[in-house]
Amino acid sequence: MITATDLELRAGTRILLSDATLRVQPGDRIGLVGRNGAGKTTSLRVLAGEGEPYGGHLLRKGEIGYLPQDPREGNLSVTAKDRVLSARGLDELLREMEKAQSAMSELVDNAQRDREVRRYGRLEERFAALGGYAAESEAARICANLGLPDRVLAQQIGTLSGGQRRRVELARILFAASEAGSGGGGAGTTLLLDEPTNHLDADSITWLRGFLKGHNGGLVVISHDVELLAEVVNKVWFLDATRGQVDTYNMTWQRYLDARAADEKRRRRERANAEKKAGALQAQADKMRAKATKAVAAQNMARRAERLLSGLEEVRQSDKVARIRFPEPAPCGKTPLTAEGLSKTYGSLEVFSGVDLAIDRGSRVVVLGLNGAGKTTLLRLIGGRETADSGEVVPGHGLRIGYYAQEHETLDHEASVWENVRHAAPDTPEQQLRSLLGTFLFTGEQLEQPAGTLSGGEKTRLALAGLVSSAANVLLLDEPTNNLDPASRERVLDALRGYTGAVVLVTHDPGAVEALEPERVILLPDGTEDHWSADYLELVQLA
Repeated sequence: MITATDLELRAGTRILLSDATLRVQPGDRIGLVGRNGAGKTTSLRVLAGEGEPYGGHLLRKGEIGYLPQDPREGNLSVTAKDRVLSARGLDELLREMEKAQSAMSELVDNAQRDREVRRYGRLEERFAALGGYAAESEAARICANLGLPDRVLAQQIGTLSGGQRRRVELARILFAASEAGSGGGGAGTTLLLDEPTNHLDADSITWLRGFLKGHNGGLVVISHDVELLAEVVNKVWFLDATRGQVDTYNMTWQRYLDARAADEKRRRRERANAEKKAGALQAQADKMRAKATKAVAAQNMARRAERLLSGLEEVRQSDKVARIRFPEPAPCGKTPLTAEGLSKTYGSLEVFSGVDLAIDRGSRVVVLGLNGAGKTTLLRLIGGRETADSGEVVPGHGLRIGYYAQEHETLDHEASVWENVRHAAPDTPEQQLRSLLGTFLFTGEQLEQPAGTLSGGEKTRLALAGLVSSAANVLLLDEPTNNLDPASRERVLDALRGYTGAVVLVTHDPGAVEALEPERVILLPDGTEDHWSADYLELVQLA
């Protein structure tokens, strides 16, 4: 279905992958893993045909369903339902059938009406050939399982939250690959999914795992959801950033973890033994060199020591992890931020109304609500990224807001890594900013790399670096652990635990909430405020 030979990928002059051979065949469910920045997202884009490799050859057969981390839908005026149905061309057919039905009922002239009847018949035949009303029902079922009810499907794409748009794109891809569309469990479709569980609640994630397990076509998935990897994948591609190579493991996720741990243990044991023997030989050779008659023997002994070490398999280097910390908050008054009577609607859809909020110095607040309840919208209003229909945000004495957006919209994707951080902290000395970027693993030529070409995890690190340089005393964090590998996620959670300023957090990650130790919770769309209780923790994943 997809074959790549002698594949070479680069980011600037940095080699991500070299001389790699990759194959995706029907029945393969491959987990593409590696640290943030190793090239996973770049690899998936190239396999999907959305990017060009630096070298090598790619052959694709059959349909490709590609979900990028940040899908951009061009036409924001179409409804979510039509966007999903467009995967099989059903949206246009339904519109044409509706027009023909109207004409049939309105036309008086018999000849014209007969023409419309025949036209409607031809359209209905095409509609039936594509699965007809059963396919439309299948699309609705997929959408419902991904948390997209009928009221959301009736809305235009432009009125949806970022999370809802991404679920619409996922629904569209799965609808195209579902059994009714492929005639065989999706056997003709290769799914390339980059973090498909982002923005999904717990029930939707459980359903998605079942769908992917039943998919008979090819699948390559990038995910930090270890439960999804454990339940779905039957093959693992490990992208080793230090070697620019892909190691293939034809096994399940747990067997891969066990095999890799055993392999690493064996390599380290062999190296330790060899180094011990080589050290003894080298020490003996050094003693023998003192005597001219034993110079040749000493040289041979030293060569034996070198051969012992040169024949060893390389021990994998430990992955570097960003040293993430949040800023030392600037001084501020007792209540640096207040919001009064905030309301927001999109067209005829009311998102929420009458939300009041008071953020005291150092307070910690979690915003909960079902997908589409307005959590991201509330943060955008507070952060000045969007204007409320009514109500106002009142800044208190010394307020400095730091806003982390789940869609990375605070980044200028056309600007370089360096330009983005320089814009966030124009008054900070250059060397101080370069040192800061180094702690977030951005050095050398990568400073000149356009932000739009970074992986999701790298964009997260860059956005967090901008926050660190801001001296913010109120942080608005919208899904700050999305796209991060486990080690980087732990660093973010540690940073949350240690931050002394105020935080307003939106997340599906229970670990992030536990790290925050919130005092209050805001429930949307009603705007109800309550003291935090552990009972709310169950709602985090569901919301």
